[in-house]
Amino acid sequence: MRTQLCAKINKNDIGKDVSLVGWVATRRDHGSLIFIDLRDVSGIIQVVFNPEISKSAHKIAGDIRSEYVINICGTVSPRPGGTINKNLPTGEIEVIAKQIEILNISKTPPFPIEDEINVAEDLRLKYRVLDLRRPKMQRNLILRYKICLFFRKFFDEYGFIEIETPALIKSTPEGARDYLVPSRVNPGNFYALPQSPQMLKQLLMVSGFDRYFQIAKCFRDEDLRADRQPEFTQVDLEMSFIKEDDILSLIELVLKRLFGEILNIDIKIPFHRLPYKDSMERFGTDKPDMRFSMELTNVSSEFQDSGFNVFNGVLKSGGKIYGINASGCSSFSRQDIDELTKYVANFGAKGLAWFKMGKETLESPIAKFFSKEILDKVSQKMNAKEGNLLLFVADKQSIVLDSLGNLRLYLAEKLKLIPEKEFKFVWIMEFPLFKYNETEKRFEPEHHPFTAPMDEDIQFFDSDLSKMHARAYDLVLNGIEVGGGSIRIHKKEIQEKMFKSIGIEDKERDERFGFLLEAFEYGAPPHGGIALGLDRLVMLILGEKSIREVIAFPKTQKAVCLLTGAPSNVDPKQLKELHIKPAV
Repeated sequence: MRTQLCAKINKNDIGKDVSLVGWVATRRDHGSLIFIDLRDVSGIIQVVFNPEISKSAHKIAGDIRSEYVINICGTVSPRPGGTINKNLPTGEIEVIAKQIEILNISKTPPFPIEDEINVAEDLRLKYRVLDLRRPKMQRNLILRYKICLFFRKFFDEYGFIEIETPALIKSTPEGARDYLVPSRVNPGNFYALPQSPQMLKQLLMVSGFDRYFQIAKCFRDEDLRADRQPEFTQVDLEMSFIKEDDILSLIELVLKRLFGEILNIDIKIPFHRLPYKDSMERFGTDKPDMRFSMELTNVSSEFQDSGFNVFNGVLKSGGKIYGINASGCSSFSRQDIDELTKYVANFGAKGLAWFKMGKETLESPIAKFFSKEILDKVSQKMNAKEGNLLLFVADKQSIVLDSLGNLRLYLAEKLKLIPEKEFKFVWIMEFPLFKYNETEKRFEPEHHPFTAPMDEDIQFFDSDLSKMHARAYDLVLNGIEVGGGSIRIHKKEIQEKMFKSIGIEDKERDERFGFLLEAFEYGAPPHGGIALGLDRLVMLILGEKSIREVIAFPKTQKAVCLLTGAPSNVDPKQLKELHIKPAV
């Protein structure tokens, strides 16, 4: 129906007859002349309807409206002097229409089909079909496709093969709730949608495939936020006979080449490696934004033996005191500081102590409780200079780090300290193998139960799980985790110890993981891998704030598709066939 795409026409086509199809982006009636911006997936071109060229086409053009689907035939012509639009690739030319056919009409859209719109996200998601017509959304999804294509070419070049793993698998605990699928032919039994292809890609290594990758769909039934969806996509890979450095250097290379090709940005490698403990103590999080400083400082020993009972009580109970130096913020009013105090309360902090650095010493309503020697030690440790505002939280270490880590980000945004177009990668290493669940009074895997412990820590399986560290690594970009992986357990006896440590008894272990343990008995190679979050990575490359901007048909924070109405009720007959009775 067309000779070419709208935005592919250029000055070299002047004088040629073309046939174009697309949507009416805008229509401007200047009386004798009618102008239409015709839009397709490539962009827009101006079409002119002149009654002296074609009265019938001009008449039909007078009746069309925005988002009508039309087919026009005409001649490419240079725009008259003074009408060139330098903001458009096709801004120097136009098409003089000779014929027009209305292929379909359209109701008035609920919002303009253009990039800069101020529309509630729920409305955009309800009318996602129209939202996806916007040039920005089409650019987003086209770039996502190009990134996927890049990964496929890269991993093929490095000896990987893409293998699809099943979407219907056995339900196994991996940290989040499974989405369950009832089996009609096996009444009372359920499949699970994969949270990741974790065990399956490990089995591929046992099968001898050596290097696997997959752009894999994953499903987790968990609470949502801006960077989460119930279904998401990851670039998944696994390699045999490798160590940590092999994985890290490969991922650094693929990302360097990706950013060079897509954004023409030279990413410096190798990426900085930061132990988990240092990340928590310096930034209050294992996902640090490294684009600005303002690090946390432990001043527990400097505040020892002061006359301030609040600090003394915290230190005697085993708590900690940390602070951050807000450079140049001594001009903050009491109201400003009260706002910061309310903010850290969201993370469990009971208060926020503050000092302003004067010409000679620290000044604060509570300064009288501290000797000059103590204040000098604190200001020296925190590198305080005149005009700085020092902010402190005293509490359990977990609360202190969480409060100040989030306050650091809050202040950075408020003070505009974050370079918007900078990309700062960092590897977080040396994670604990386990974390302690205070509610259930038991240890859980920090990542997942297939992560290998450091060799020197295997001895602690039978004595002190808190001393064990993982051969795991997370990749963080601008404060967002974009990848995570580990060297895997490949020996049956170590895997059994891991299951036992997290409270999985032998019977449950054999029922849920027997196939994996049996595979390990037939010569499993040392192996490891990583998964990169495709949605998050594309989001960051595009500078978007939510992964919903880079997914064609996303769900809301309540896991609802406003376009289709999923999830929805089903016919009772279907439930009966599945031997399921609704609870409500």
